Amino acid sequence: MNKLMILHILGWILNFEAGFMLLPLIVAIIYGESSGYAFLITIGICLLIGIPLSLIKPKSRMIYAKEGFITVALGWIMLSIMGSLPFYISKQIPHYVDALFEIISGFTTTGSSILTDVEALDHCLILWRSFSHWIGGMGVLVLMLAILPLARGESMHLMRAESPGPSVEKLVPRMRSSASLLYGIYIGMTIIQFLLMLVGNLPLFDALTLTFGTAGTGGFTIKNSNMAEYSSYIQNLITIFMFLFGINFNFYYLILLKKQKDAFKMEEVKWYLIIILSAIILISFNTGGPSGFFSAIHHATFQVSSITTTTGYATVDFNLWPTFSKMILVLLMFIGGCAGSTAGGIKVSRIVVLFKTIGKEMSFLLHKRSVKVLKLNKKKIENDTVRSINIFFATYIIIFALSVLLISLDNFDFTTSFTAVAATLNNVGPGLEVVGPMGNYSSFSDLSKFVMMFDMLAGRLEIFPLLLLFSPSTWKN
Repeated sequence: MNKLMILHILGWILNFEAGFMLLPLIVAIIYGESSGYAFLITIGICLLIGIPLSLIKPKSRMIYAKEGFITVALGWIMLSIMGSLPFYISKQIPHYVDALFEIISGFTTTGSSILTDVEALDHCLILWRSFSHWIGGMGVLVLMLAILPLARGESMHLMRAESPGPSVEKLVPRMRSSASLLYGIYIGMTIIQFLLMLVGNLPLFDALTLTFGTAGTGGFTIKNSNMAEYSSYIQNLITIFMFLFGINFNFYYLILLKKQKDAFKMEEVKWYLIIILSAIILISFNTGGPSGFFSAIHHATFQVSSITTTTGYATVDFNLWPTFSKMILVLLMFIGGCAGSTAGGIKVSRIVVLFKTIGKEMSFLLHKRSVKVLKLNKKKIENDTVRSINIFFATYIIIFALSVLLISLDNFDFTTSFTAVAATLNNVGPGLEVVGPMGNYSSFSDLSKFVMMFDMLAGRLEIFPLLLLFSPSTWKN
């Protein structure tokens, strides 16, 4: 194992985090908030540890699969520990477990919160919460790969370990150029949304924080009423961009190359559209009477886009919706957005491959000699990909079941416990009942919060990078 290379990269992660904290520090200065000192202290700690580690010169800069998984898992844990310090040092979240829960929810773009009064936080801390969504949306290591020549030969392992989806492909031959293209698209879409938010007469601070939350599909709100008090223009704009950020970024790359035909042939994007449109139609008819049908369409479209992309914003308390509509939202929590997007969940591509696999097995049972090749986007799906997806589903179910079992020790109702795990493991944010869109996670025990913190990290990192930290064989040379 190339331990020196791992330490070198971890050092750079801390240096980058120190740089990220300059933005909330500037906000603290603008608003004259004394809590800005918490960011100064944390920046100092990050640099004190990060600079010496980043100056380490490994004999080899090669990164293989093992180092990639370990680096990403440790990097996200370290990023979260340091990111929680401003909340704790400023005493605006005085309980450290709560501070850690809040920032892990931020970086993993989950959006589950322990805060009962969001507006009581200083502006700099509100911005840090939302900015953590944007940082975690595409991934800090992808950003580092776009800027720094971190590793030679196999830096793809870093990107695969951090990027959401069953498979990650290079957009161009050089890994660094692929990372740069991804972040270029990400930043470009963020800027466009931010400018359109300003056109809607939204205050600069609100426009910035809500854009960060939408781009990262995180959903930390800056108002206690969530999104209910914003204008229809802002709600509709956020609906559109939640939908756009939930699409595989390879789609946008093909559009930029003027390969529209190839882009619109992507099966995952087609099914993503079908799922969203079907859910909107069903919920609109289920929640809207003759007099309020157009209002029902508006709120259904917003909530379906929000839950499918695992953003978690809410314009209404969907806890009050009919059971049928709530069940659709719960199903959407599990499906999630496209692979290669900033959305969470199982991912549409995995669901598509799962159904294709079921179809192949049924065909084999009827025709024993038939040979059916599974294809996605008219390309053969390799057996290794099918195997990894099947293992992912099995591991996912085990983690989900154990998490619900452990959280049930808090004696909440089944719906609360079940959807709390669904919302955190799928990086959605709100669930139902106690953890509904107008509720929060503050009443859970520390044990349950640690379980859900694990789930949030496991969900964002696609489970296995985090699990490998607990395997003794991982640490053997």
